[in-house]
Amino acid sequence: MAMTAADIFATTARDSVAGKERFVVALSGGSTPRAIHRLLAEEPYRSGIPWTKTHMFWVDERCVPENSPASNYGGAKRDFLDQIPVPPGQIHHMPGEVSPEEGAVQYETELRGFFRLTEDDFPVFDLILLGIGKDGHTASLFPGKDVLDEGKKLVMAVKGGNPDVSRLTMTFPVLNRAGHIVFLVSGRDKASILKTVFENEKAALPAQRIHPLSGRLTWLLDREAASLLSTDIGCM
Repeated sequence: MAMTAADIFATTARDSVAGKERFVVALSGGSTPRAIHRLLAEEPYRSGIPWTKTHMFWVDERCVPENSPASNYGGAKRDFLDQIPVPPGQIHHMPGEVSPEEGAVQYETELRGFFRLTEDDFPVFDLILLGIGKDGHTASLFPGKDVLDEGKKLVMAVKGGNPDVSRLTMTFPVLNRAGHIVFLVSGRDKASILKTVFENEKAALPAQRIHPLSGRLTWLLDREAASLLSTDIGCM
């Protein structure tokens, strides 16, 4: 699964750079993406990806220092960012060490500046990597939170999850405009929620709100995560 995700990352990066001179990706935290991150720092990915034309953002972040084990950016930095030739100015991590409200404003401002957005525009990422929690959340979009219905802001401050801390998260209008969205799900502890996502539309889980407006949606599951699915899905 990690190799398939790394292949998608590399192919999308090369195609994006060939078409428009840059590749813009938004990464997720959690344990599942870390295997992909480590692969990207190794061959053939390290020399096969146009890193100097790659810009990295994050879909969500915990409001903790980057040296905290809970920091998504800190984990990615240790896993692969320090080993690949991405110019530092092209790593756009969420500001986790300021107040959540201030951090949300800062990151929205950065997104608007980078993508040169007008007031009513939304960014379009080439690739967004997402995971899913056992409660059906994705990014830091948790069940029952007001942020689920946000239609204008790009980034919001929220609180929840495990650990139950303040966080920053991109909103659905941003996520659903990506050219390609890839869910990465592994482990038997995700099997029950995946069954609900795929087989119970009435559950109205946050992850079920991911519907690309014009892009592609790919689910990469390992066999344990897919073990309860009755649908005929190819798993790796």
